[in-house]
Amino acid sequence: MSYPEVRYDREGGEVSAWLRPAATPPDLTSNAGTQFSYLAKGPQTGGDFGLYRTDMPPRTRGAADHFHRTITESFFVLSGTVKLFNGTEWVDGREGDFLHVPPGGRHGFHNESDDPVSMLLLFTPGAPREDYFEGLKTVSELSDQERLEFFLRHDNHFQ
Repeated sequence: MSYPEVRYDREGGEVSAWLRPAATPPDLTSNAGTQFSYLAKGPQTGGDFGLYRTDMPPRTRGAADHFHRTITESFFVLSGTVKLFNGTEWVDGREGDFLHVPPGGRHGFHNESDDPVSMLLLFTPGAPREDYFEGLKTVSELSDQERLEFFLRHDNHFQ
């Protein structure tokens, strides 16, 4: 495997980095209290990836068994113990554990523990997951057909 094609060909480097301080408040809090921090949205990365921090309270449902057709999803557990579905079984993901799910790979996650969980979610390429996270707050108010359309629009295919 080799490096990708050159994407920057100017003589010197440029000032284009950005810092999101750790003290930045979460961008969204779900009805269940899960907090989402949009660390790097797809447009900020030129569509390369989206990186999100998810902080789940104890005993919080996450995502049921599902797959994506267009994106990969990776999980890195920062703290706590989260149940991760790896396509065949639900396993305990602990601090430092990593799960990568290619397109089509079945997966899911829940916090079944009595402690909070914090993890990073990485999507490649950088799909607009912010709209998905924000839409989850009102998905229960949708009709069955509207809910199905919402999930399909966001490339979530449930088993």
